[in-house]
Amino acid sequence: MTHTTTEPAALSPAPSASVLDEHARGWRSKLWQAGLVLAVVFFASWYVDLLDFRTLANGVPAIATLLRESLPPDFTNVMDWMSPLLDTLAMSIAGTAIAVSASVPLAFLAARNTTPHPAVFYLTRTLLNGLRSVPELIMGIIFVAAVGFGALPGVLALGLHSIGMVGKFFAEAIEHVDEAPVEAADASGATRLQVLWHAVLPQVLPQFADVSIYRWEYNFRASTVMGMVGAGGIGFELMGSLRIMQYQEVSAILIVILLMVTMVDSLSGHLRKTFK
Repeated sequence: MTHTTTEPAALSPAPSASVLDEHARGWRSKLWQAGLVLAVVFFASWYVDLLDFRTLANGVPAIATLLRESLPPDFTNVMDWMSPLLDTLAMSIAGTAIAVSASVPLAFLAARNTTPHPAVFYLTRTLLNGLRSVPELIMGIIFVAAVGFGALPGVLALGLHSIGMVGKFFAEAIEHVDEAPVEAADASGATRLQVLWHAVLPQVLPQFADVSIYRWEYNFRASTVMGMVGAGGIGFELMGSLRIMQYQEVSAILIVILLMVTMVDSLSGHLRKTFK
């Protein structure tokens, strides 16, 4: 009589020690990185005296005095601010339009997957970095000296500085497109321009619209600063009130700017929903 023996069911192997060690090393690496970031933040805060609480406390009475002198807000000249507000709004729209118009072709040259040559890629990226590295306030001063006072130097400064930022974001959106439509267009015999137009551009248009609207929001806030260097807009009125220490009028202008920024933010949110 033969007996059949049944092999015991194989047990699932325990986790390998090497896997656990690798997991532990990963956590230790993350902790070291977090500690390094915190150390850099702490050093930067100490370096700029952000941790000097005695100095901060000594400044509180001066701030309280300034706030008392700013109340109540003086809206006597509010109607005189409507035209500068319109200038500020127009500056932000025109500057954003310049940036978007110039950034679209530059973005295709600055994206690794659409640039015609590596030399063109590095040259365009350098151009975008250069435009982005010069603050719009400095550009505003330069253009005021070049073309005179008014809204035009503000538009030029906002437009050129925005090209550096908008072009970078556009290029990064192009680099992250799905390659399947691009390969399908190439396989069908489409020209390079046709591939960009039919396979790449439709994928990035929503991101382009989103970035453009966000940049318009930023440019509206930045255009208020442009007025402080003589580039027109509501910032010019704000600077004039500060110079003669009319703090009640200053607080009124700041409230008006806050209301306009809130309106622009609401409108841009509606536009983003529309383009989704």
